Amino acid sequence: MALISEFLGQLSLNISADEPKYPSLLPALDFDPDRDAARIETAIKTKGVDEQTIIDVLTKRTYSQRREIAFAYERRAKKDMISALKGALSGSLETVILGLMKSTAQFDATEIRGSIKGLGTDEETLIEILCSRSNDELVEIKKVYKELFKKELEKDVSGDTSGNFAKLLLALVQTKRAEPSAIVDYEQIDEDARALYDAGVKIKGTDVPTWISIMSERSVPHLQKVFQKYKSYSPYDMQESIVKEVKGDLQMSFLVLVQCFENKQLFFAKRLNEAMKSKGAKEKIVTRIIVSRCEVDLKKIASEYKKAFGQSLQQTIAEHTKGDYQKALLSLCGPEE
Repeated sequence: MALISEFLGQLSLNISADEPKYPSLLPALDFDPDRDAARIETAIKTKGVDEQTIIDVLTKRTYSQRREIAFAYERRAKKDMISALKGALSGSLETVILGLMKSTAQFDATEIRGSIKGLGTDEETLIEILCSRSNDELVEIKKVYKELFKKELEKDVSGDTSGNFAKLLLALVQTKRAEPSAIVDYEQIDEDARALYDAGVKIKGTDVPTWISIMSERSVPHLQKVFQKYKSYSPYDMQESIVKEVKGDLQMSFLVLVQCFENKQLFFAKRLNEAMKSKGAKEKIVTRIIVSRCEVDLKKIASEYKKAFGQSLQQTIAEHTKGDYQKALLSLCGPEE
């Protein structure tokens, strides 16, 4: 009997292995797609475009609700809503609103594609997305990437990167990460912690493949315990060891991974802070994080932000952005807690 209950326990754990969600954007309750579509149509037709209405409607509906509005709009106006929005909006606001018209996975896939297409690779974007998404998110991104671009994500990533950096990203894209288990395997934790130490700080040079396989195949709760245990072998913690052992894009990727394993929402909070406070605020990063996380965990990102920086995310956005762009971002973040 005990075995059965243990099995069922594991089963239920695996079924709910998705990371918990903390969206800042929730479905609108009194939702009427036809009414919303009519409001959008009027806003687009207004002389000078009524951006405020577009923001009010689209930043307060979830993706599945926005899709319904788009279908209703097409029935009404006999034209495609996304094209109409594209024609009516410009600049940063256009980027946010068009981003919202994609599902989270479509948005991520498009950002990845944008970072590897054309001259030079935008490694920062590639690393941020591939190293911070959960297994389930990556599985969905791969599927959508193929639907949208008729290409395999693995092929595009490996064609555009090289060396150990490419090997790490590929290992992540292959989504071999174990699901969290109800049973804590202390022996395996100890073995992995020692292997990470033996492959890096302990030797001259670094056995990168060992680092890649452990960090791309173990479950997140397991790795959190591995990094704790690691400190009993190494004089440096995992992040310090990464900085000592590897350089460039590979270093950045490992650091993002470890930060996300330890506290993903804090990682995004720091990224937002850096992007807004840096000279020439990096709008692209701010837009990407807010649009891609508003239905995932933006609420928790905002609470980590306040804890880390003593100021709310909303206040920082208000100080470092302006106009309709600012209104759209603040609306997606929701009220301060």
